[in-house]
Amino acid sequence: MTVDEIQQNDAAGEHFGFVVGEGEIGARLDRFLAERPELVEAHLSRSRIKALIEEGRVSLRGAAVNDPAKKLSAGDAVTLDVPPPAPAEPQAEDIALNVVHEDAHLIVIDKPAGLVVHPASGHESGTLVNALIAHCGESLSGVGGVKKPGIVHRIDKDTTGLLVVAKTDAAHHGLSALFADHGRTLSLTREYLAFVWGVPDRAHGTIETYLGRHSIQRERMAVVPESRGREAITHWEKIADYGVASLIRCQLETGRTHQIRVHMAHIGHPLIGDSTYGAGFKTKVAKLPEAARAAVEKLGRQALHAATLGFEHPITGEEMMFESELPEDLAALMAALEQM
Repeated sequence: MTVDEIQQNDAAGEHFGFVVGEGEIGARLDRFLAERPELVEAHLSRSRIKALIEEGRVSLRGAAVNDPAKKLSAGDAVTLDVPPPAPAEPQAEDIALNVVHEDAHLIVIDKPAGLVVHPASGHESGTLVNALIAHCGESLSGVGGVKKPGIVHRIDKDTTGLLVVAKTDAAHHGLSALFADHGRTLSLTREYLAFVWGVPDRAHGTIETYLGRHSIQRERMAVVPESRGREAITHWEKIADYGVASLIRCQLETGRTHQIRVHMAHIGHPLIGDSTYGAGFKTKVAKLPEAARAAVEKLGRQALHAATLGFEHPITGEEMMFESELPEDLAALMAALEQM
């Protein structure tokens, strides 16, 4: 795809613009839009996009179009206007937080498994945002919008570990710049510990692909051609070899949805407990010794932990580095694997 992208955020909602490339001649309008990485990042499903098309919020070559099945030609300019979400303001909820660091500008949280970061479809309450509103009161940054106050980055619901939240708008802008840079020129470190099936044949490596929404299973991400995805880079290092499994340290150079989970599965070493990307490895569980098998079955989630988070404080300039110990379930898994 040759893409000219426009994304504008304002009080009226969001405006996106794309140009159809040679490789997408004849594509359906709704599918073309559903595969744009920017719209995937914005959590716009194909059904939602179809509804927006039927509402007349999509233009093709400058004219409104309401047919989701409209076929596209090379060079077509497609624009999409997304209305602002209904102002359903999250409420404060008394949810315990493991606060690693807090000052007037930001707060660092060690997130447990099962906690969704911000309200979304199916998770309107019981999220980290609800807990933060109760903990921080009015001091959270408003840059993230009504449903994502202070949120600069996310980790999956069932991934544990460290994330930083902005309490002031100035901190939010500074942290957003750090995460957009991905640590390439600015000070940012994000390291994860991942227990994976099998043992890589090298001590370390780098995975560079493009990630986008799976063409059929829309809830999944996948390695896709450059035209359909965004660049994703993961550096990995083998920490421990358990024979049937291994412990890998992953350092993110980009921060795509499910990046580590997809990348490790892509090289043949999906995360233990990952039912989405490692389903084909379920038979390996039965071959484990009793203690290790019990630890895996008790896990009930992908074995992934955001263990290290380092960054330059956006206001004070202080270099900050935080470490999180493995949570109880992953520590038990490690102990069982070490005994094999």
